[in-house]
Amino acid sequence: MARTRQIRLGKYIHQLTVMGMLLPYLVGLTALVLVPSALALGLAFTRFDALTPPTWVGLANFVRMGNDRLFWLALSNTLLYLLLAVPLRIGGALLMALLFKPQRPGASLARAAIYLPAVIPDIAYALIWLISFNPLYGPVNLLLGTLHLPTPAWTVEPWPALWALVLMATWQLGESFVILLASARGIPEELYAASALDGANTWSHFRYITLPLLAPTLLLLTARDLIISLQANFVPSLVVTKGGPGNATLFIPLYTYWLAFDDLRFGYAAAVVWTLYLFTIVIVAGQALLVRRWQFLGEY
Repeated sequence: MARTRQIRLGKYIHQLTVMGMLLPYLVGLTALVLVPSALALGLAFTRFDALTPPTWVGLANFVRMGNDRLFWLALSNTLLYLLLAVPLRIGGALLMALLFKPQRPGASLARAAIYLPAVIPDIAYALIWLISFNPLYGPVNLLLGTLHLPTPAWTVEPWPALWALVLMATWQLGESFVILLASARGIPEELYAASALDGANTWSHFRYITLPLLAPTLLLLTARDLIISLQANFVPSLVVTKGGPGNATLFIPLYTYWLAFDDLRFGYAAAVVWTLYLFTIVIVAGQALLVRRWQFLGEY
């Protein structure tokens, strides 16, 4: 009886400890995300310029989006950015994880260097790349010129500007790299040894052992990266390209910022934000369905 009480007390203390650790996050989530999102949902059905009281307009803001050329341009740019940046970042993280999986001299320093861009503040990171991508004296074009390669006008022409932001995102792969490195090192070496006895080469090891065992981790990281990339493009597009040239790097977060703080169209900006929320929910639901189907097939 005493043993049972001790077990129950231990579980109760454990639950309290977990709740205590989660409490700061839950408070921050409620104050900084849930409450503002609820207020924005109310504003999405109004006309509000922060100078006069809100005026109820119903679904007018959402109907207006259907004829808003800039909204559809920003949405298409956002989708293109996701299509380019997410595979490159996840693929780069996987490549680095496999490269530094063996213990080598200097590997610890290299791993720290790979992770470093993930902890640099967004503004500082964007300013570094703003200087680096300068078409005239930036180190990127100086290096390309030294190698006798083409030197794009990164912040002047539409496609180079978009690729500049994609490359910036690709360098911030530290978190995915750490997770994939831990997952790769968790694969039993006996599997590789047994397959080597059967004549498997490096490519066969990767295709039939490494990739299938890392697939759940890759799927989870891709889902996370898609959600983060929907919002993380705001600072680079604002600081490095300012949405240009020719709105080539105008993404939904930056467009929302312009609507709210440049045009004072807070009601319409709130409608755009909630459209992005709904789009994110669709992506999350699709990924959850894919994961559930993956698990279902894995049972057979």
